Amino acid sequence: MSRRIAAAGAIAAVALGGATALAAPASAAPAATPTAKAAPAKAAPAKPAKAAAAYNGACGTGYTVIDSRAVSNTGTVYLTYNSSLGKNCAVTIRNTTGSAVPMSVSLAVVGGDPVTDTGDYTSYAGPVYLDAAKQCVQWGGSIGVDEVSSSGHCG
Repeated sequence: MSRRIAAAGAIAAVALGGATALAAPASAAPAATPTAKAAPAKAAPAKPAKAAAAYNGACGTGYTVIDSRAVSNTGTVYLTYNSSLGKNCAVTIRNTTGSAVPMSVSLAVVGGDPVTDTGDYTSYAGPVYLDAAKQCVQWGGSIGVDEVSSSGHCG
């Protein structure tokens, strides 16, 4: 194929929005031909894990989260403490609000009677409070059939 015909074919292909493959003699090829690299394969995005329930401040001003436990994949029980008052507080919070389900939260000085809140709730159970400065407390909660308890927290 002559260079004039090849150039005319390329111009026509460009003018019409198409592409054309042209053959050239081997002697016309550049010494090194760059090769296109394939983009690395991307894995399908993983399904995001259900976010843990964030502490919602239900215990009130001055309470700081000092411990927490996941209630399966349905929520979290938080243990908080207010150093000005010397009080602990516990609350069970669902990951997602919805129709009311059985929920509970409990808090006790080790060896003592627990303070509990049990009922059907849409978002959280509690808060429950206990004067427990410089004592060990046990705490826990439930959401539906999922339950968690702590081995204790001393402070």
